[in-house]
Amino acid sequence: MGNSFGKLFRITTWGESHGPSMGVTIDGCPPLLPLSESDIQPDLDRRRPGQSNITSPRKESDLVQILSGIYQGQTLGTPISLLIKNEDQKPEEYDHLKDKYRPSHADFTYQSKYGIRNPQGSGRASARETVSRIAAGAIAKKILSQINNIEIRAYVESIHTIKMPFLDHFPPLQEVENS
Repeated sequence: MGNSFGKLFRITTWGESHGPSMGVTIDGCPPLLPLSESDIQPDLDRRRPGQSNITSPRKESDLVQILSGIYQGQTLGTPISLLIKNEDQKPEEYDHLKDKYRPSHADFTYQSKYGIRNPQGSGRASARETVSRIAAGAIAKKILSQINNIEIRAYVESIHTIKMPFLDHFPPLQEVENS
């Protein structure tokens, strides 16, 4: 698993699941794009854990803070750094796993690849790590919308044999967002 992705729009994620924070540095965002935390927060709110019985029970507000790359509400064309604090980290709950490898986790593969691993909530291999990529994706989505007039939307068309009726047009973005 790498920590940096992209060429023209390059992101580097950082932080561990049970460390003090997670974050991302974005390089390649054009200057003069209006941008604030309120452009990023709705996507983070959608992925936030603890919202249903099928997600992690971990309670995180996932509030994003812009650390650099913005002046007076506009991007500077310089790297943008975002911080999301971990509020419900409990590294001590993983002490008993220091010498154990959990099935269906990245414990063994991380140890094999790097010669070291963080047993505290899987470290970088935790689903918590997606918070940084979601934040970067919100900015990428804004660039595509503002500069290229491209909207990103997704919906489930079928699950196994259950299929959605044929659509002659895509649902409006707000309808998708509200579902």
